[in-house]
Amino acid sequence: MTAMSLTGWRTPAIILICGSLIAMLTFGPRSAFGFFLTPMSNAHGWGREVFALAFAVQNLLWGIGQPVAGAIADRFGSARVICAGILLYGAGLMLMTVSTTPITLNITAGVLIGFGLSGCSFNIVLSAFGKLLKPEWRGLALGLGTGAGSFGQFLFAPFGVALIDHQGWQAALIVFGGLLLLSMPVALALMTPPSTSHAESGKQQSMKSALGEAFGHRSYVLLVLGFFTCGFQLAFVTAHLPAYLLDRGLSAEVGGWTIAIIGLFNIVGSLTSGYLGNILPKRYILSFIYFVRALSIAAFVLLPTSVPITLAFGVVTGLAWLSTVPPTSGLVAVMFGTRWLAMLYGFAFFSHQVGGFLGVWLGGIVFEATGSYNPVWWLSVFFGVMSALINLPIVEKPAGRFAAAPA
Repeated sequence: MTAMSLTGWRTPAIILICGSLIAMLTFGPRSAFGFFLTPMSNAHGWGREVFALAFAVQNLLWGIGQPVAGAIADRFGSARVICAGILLYGAGLMLMTVSTTPITLNITAGVLIGFGLSGCSFNIVLSAFGKLLKPEWRGLALGLGTGAGSFGQFLFAPFGVALIDHQGWQAALIVFGGLLLLSMPVALALMTPPSTSHAESGKQQSMKSALGEAFGHRSYVLLVLGFFTCGFQLAFVTAHLPAYLLDRGLSAEVGGWTIAIIGLFNIVGSLTSGYLGNILPKRYILSFIYFVRALSIAAFVLLPTSVPITLAFGVVTGLAWLSTVPPTSGLVAVMFGTRWLAMLYGFAFFSHQVGGFLGVWLGGIVFEATGSYNPVWWLSVFFGVMSALINLPIVEKPAGRFAAAPA
């Protein structure tokens, strides 16, 4: 599929800058949620499973809402979906300050932010890049958009720790919500027009037909299954690593800088992954990333806890953090084109978020039952090895309908 014609001020550079800014401001606050677990739990007398469940609900509803938001963006345009998502997300952040019961926390941190993220996260940004930019830009753009989200993580993790320490967790949430609203005006750069036709093969393809084609495609199913692990590992680390480090005698600042380092080095990992996706088989890139994750987690758990080892874990984890996203979304575009890219990638992301739900929730449940996170760490290692194997048989070529033309 050729990219849309761009005129006026919406040059490729402007689109990349604005999309990256949205990815940074929407992913940053969410990546710092783990630092609110301890102060909010202490303030309300909750066990860790309360915050963990709300964060798990957020991950699950983000995943459930993603294919729906993607289908709406594919059909009616990306900018409206992004703005609606930002409003829900911002409301959830600010209302968390008055969430004094587990039920209200599940509504604000879980439902509002979860559905908000499905509309404004980097997933919608990446699908807009796929539609607006030429194929030769696509690999770099996917890596840049993913890396921008991680730059938000790099900024918001230590910033969040400083705000919580000096102003309190309520003020930190309000500041996060206010900064998020700044991304609304730049969403205009990612406008994609309402789509009613399928230009890729000279005929229309309905949503039902696109879904039937995708889920009847063995390689797509393998890709979706493998992406489960990414969500499980990322959500568990984001939510529970700060508390895990506190339990092992390290300071909150070490946790903040570790999450920040993960975000910083993920910029390198995502850009490298996006670039390599243009010259190497994407399935091999994914298998390598999942295997590296498994090794790094095993080493982190087995070695003595210390600041150097923790920061080294942050570096390796960062390089493999969201670097799965460019090859995963790129494979969806290769197989099925970009007409229903946001929706089809959204279903892959749903698998990712089911993994995220289980990773966060099991972390809280297992810790309360055993006083240790180790069983979940080792489950993460197992899932990493399995996903490394699952991605190897993927056939990296267009589906039969596109056999005559490149995606």
